[in-house]
Amino acid sequence: MPAHRQDGEQIAAATLATTKGGWLRADIAARLAWGLWMASFTLSALGLLFLVLSASTPIPERFGFRGADIIFALTFSTVGAVVARRRPHNPVGWLFCAGGLVAAIVGFAEYSVYAILTRPGSLPLGAEVVWVATWIWWLLLSAVAYVLLVFPDGRLLSPRWRPLAWLAGIGPATMAVGIALEPGPLEEFAVVRNPFGLEELEDGGSVGELVDLLGLLGVLGVLFPLVGAGASLVLRFRRARGDQRLQLKWIAFAAALAATAEATSIGMFLLVGSVPMAIEVLVIFALAGIPVAAGMAILKYRLYDIDRIINRTLVYGLLTVLLGVIYAGIVLMLGQLFGGLGEDPPSWVVAGATLAVAALFQPARRRIQQVVDRRFNRRRYNAARTVEAFSVRLRDEVDLGVLTAELLVVVDQTIQPTRASLWLRPSVERSPRTGT
Repeated sequence: MPAHRQDGEQIAAATLATTKGGWLRADIAARLAWGLWMASFTLSALGLLFLVLSASTPIPERFGFRGADIIFALTFSTVGAVVARRRPHNPVGWLFCAGGLVAAIVGFAEYSVYAILTRPGSLPLGAEVVWVATWIWWLLLSAVAYVLLVFPDGRLLSPRWRPLAWLAGIGPATMAVGIALEPGPLEEFAVVRNPFGLEELEDGGSVGELVDLLGLLGVLGVLFPLVGAGASLVLRFRRARGDQRLQLKWIAFAAALAATAEATSIGMFLLVGSVPMAIEVLVIFALAGIPVAAGMAILKYRLYDIDRIINRTLVYGLLTVLLGVIYAGIVLMLGQLFGGLGEDPPSWVVAGATLAVAALFQPARRRIQQVVDRRFNRRRYNAARTVEAFSVRLRDEVDLGVLTAELLVVVDQTIQPTRASLWLRPSVERSPRTGT
């Protein structure tokens, strides 16, 4: 390609990106996106290093495992950099970049564990780093609310949603200021007192009342935007058609998985008073899957596979729950009858329950597949029923004209083409002289 033509195409591409975005050229957008990713990656790598160095140091209990914020940082920032580089006019990518950077700062707080608990006094600014991590993560909720408000095309559903968009920024920021100024031990790191807390709060002074008010307004300002943004996404899905509806299915699918995992975690905590580490890991990776699903939807990578993924997830998820309940019921019932209450069930009971579950797998899968298709994929269910009925008639029908008409009807009902025709090769009569 001639040099002048290549340069012209690059300038045209940059001009197009500037026109679409209205504020950023494509080359600048690419450098900025990967610069934000590099910052997130560097902070995450340092956080991981200090996590390894202080792995044996006990810290106050918190949800999930140490290093979960690093997972969020890498997923959010990587997806954000890719989307922002390829779609610089879409703010969703930049929101993910910002969210990834916030998560990376929180993950870097492992520095404070090493500087304060593992080797006290070995490194400076340990209290200040954990202070930043305590309040800045609320800004991640602001980024999530904005993503839900503008996904997938980067625009609000209508101008009437602008007050909620303002609240999505002001609410978490207010909450962050309130936590940053609250005196006493830090919420996530109780061994450290807030180095910038307004101590007048303990005496009930006017400044303390202001901090209390900021905290109250912050809670309301965080809750309402998240609920409203979810409602906006549901309303957008009901109005969407074509590719945009499929894009919304991707993020709705990821959010449903995360909500299911979170509900399972809460249920386990209410039942047994603790959450197994496996459930916590499941919740964290399910939440990290939201930006991945959103990025795939925006870039339209294998967009139409989402219906099949949802179908398979529903079928095998319900199948797993059903077979698990059956297995546990058989083991508990027969174990109490033949092994005694509180004792381990006999080995033959476990083997029998395993064989019973294995025998039920295929029949249960087919039945659940039918139920899911009938409820969530009615078009496929009706098409399968139509083909099945036609195959029954095909065995008894001998009139070629009737079969031809019925076949065209079946094709129209199942595939729904704009036009359909049937061509049959004419039969060749045998010649007695040539034998052909």
